[in-house]
Amino acid sequence: MKKNNIINLTINNQSVSVPEGSTVLQAAQKLNIHIPTLCNHDDLCVAGNCRVCVVEQKGSRVLVAACAQPVTDGMEIMTNSLKVRNARKHVVELLLSEHRADCTKCYRNQNCELQTLANEYSFGDHIFLDLVREHEHLIDNTSASIIKDDSKCIRCQRCVRTCSELQKVSAIAVSGKGSEMKISTFHDRPISHVVCTNCGQCVNRCPTGALTEKNYIDYVWDAIYDPEKHVVVQTAPAVRVSIGEDLGYDPGERVTGKMVTALKQLGFDSVLDTDFTADLTIMEEGTELLTRLKKVLVEKDKETALPMTTSCSPGWIKFIEHKYPEMLPNVSTCKSPQQMFGALAKTYYAEKRGLDPENIVSVSIMPCTAKKFEANRPEMRDSGYKDVDYVLTTREFAVMIKQAGIDFRTLEPTHHDSIMGESSGAGAIFGATGGVMEAAIRTAYEIVTGRPVPFDNLNITPVRGMEGVKEASLKIEKCKKEWSFLEGVELKVAIAHGLTNADEVMRAVSNGKANYHFIEIMACPGGCIGGGGQPIPTNINIRQKRIDAIYEEDMNMPIRKSHENPEIIQIYNDFLEKPNSHKAHELLHTHYLERVRY
Repeated sequence: MKKNNIINLTINNQSVSVPEGSTVLQAAQKLNIHIPTLCNHDDLCVAGNCRVCVVEQKGSRVLVAACAQPVTDGMEIMTNSLKVRNARKHVVELLLSEHRADCTKCYRNQNCELQTLANEYSFGDHIFLDLVREHEHLIDNTSASIIKDDSKCIRCQRCVRTCSELQKVSAIAVSGKGSEMKISTFHDRPISHVVCTNCGQCVNRCPTGALTEKNYIDYVWDAIYDPEKHVVVQTAPAVRVSIGEDLGYDPGERVTGKMVTALKQLGFDSVLDTDFTADLTIMEEGTELLTRLKKVLVEKDKETALPMTTSCSPGWIKFIEHKYPEMLPNVSTCKSPQQMFGALAKTYYAEKRGLDPENIVSVSIMPCTAKKFEANRPEMRDSGYKDVDYVLTTREFAVMIKQAGIDFRTLEPTHHDSIMGESSGAGAIFGATGGVMEAAIRTAYEIVTGRPVPFDNLNITPVRGMEGVKEASLKIEKCKKEWSFLEGVELKVAIAHGLTNADEVMRAVSNGKANYHFIEIMACPGGCIGGGGQPIPTNINIRQKRIDAIYEEDMNMPIRKSHENPEIIQIYNDFLEKPNSHKAHELLHTHYLERVRY
């Protein structure tokens, strides 16, 4: 009997009560009854495409999809009847008949949802014809970031829903019908020639090897083995709270020291930290924001664009280049921390170490597939060389550790090397949505007022959290003399993560319905911790655990403000002179360009 919008039903003769509007799948999960799925994903809307989750409902002539079937009062469900098991076996067999099953060579081997289901349900002789030979093995590897292999696609449409719902890009869609149905781009163009932002969220949700990141592992090994090359590696803040997941740890485990030790054992000549250039980004970006505010508030310069948006997410940059090119002047001219590091590795670092930059190979370990595209942008060669030579995802890094036979759990923690290896807690929180904003406010407020931000223990909680769009404001009072023009100004900021939310904010700004000074935008849900190169699976619970670990990392750092990082102070004294100097602009700043919308 239904009471207070609670539905009572039985699953496998076990009683369960769930809120009205729940699905059979959700009710089964409450009883810890496993129902297999393929097209279903926690981050996406219900589709019911794959039919792997079918269950038997008493009184129904046909099996129903558990992921899409709402519960009703008195419903009786069987999840493991003979009819259900035969149906699942046939569904899996049909999927396999159109799937190029080179599992032992596949990048997703042992982490493939179809492979898992085949092991569970597809025993015995195959009863359907193998149809994969009738189709060409079309592999699109034109992108610097993502490889699309149609022969491994099971047409679950997770990627399509991810691209349209989660990211509002719609670079891929369903085309054709029946046996001709496939996941396609606009006019079947290569991925590199459509609006794809390279964010890799489709890769994170693909249940097979149909979408994977472009792999650069062998190139990095070749560089390490080359005695003529000096190979430096930088590690992004989000990697240290996620790499453990691919090595047997629970989500959200902080393994920073072990990660550094593993990189040293892999043979890198110097293990440095992207958090260092995250701190540097705060100095450059914060100065740029204050400069823009002065031009607008004091000089009444109508050419200066406000609000200013962050520029450290390459997926966001490509999104705005395609969808809001008229607002490119609003984007900070700062390069991302990865690219700042690359430019300095072949100038400042080379000078300090007495190395020929031609012999330096710069590698980055990133939670992001879009960073691969960013490293290949022609604008990113201000050092006189390609600033970052190779970008590896967190997943690729885990593969290298396994290839080298390193027992990660037994490693003793060590520290990043010096010269661009020192960082602050502000640099660490770059990995979480709101982190760039918080780091910027910690430094900018103190520069302007001479006092720390008026929040308990530097924790600026209004900019934290998993809401898609967050807004906050901070009144600036008792400024230093040179910043007196900001006296009484209420600094208004916004934070968005995921490109659907970014689109919402930019549409409001472009329509004059939102009034901000500074906007942080990250292309991926949760920020970099939810990047397209992170361990699979990634869902909202895992993202939250990684974010909690990021803030824990910050709290345990001896320095928590970017401007107090001694290596940041040193690089300005020795090399860059001051934030936004001529040399800083040459190496650390760039421009972006308008791209076609289709």
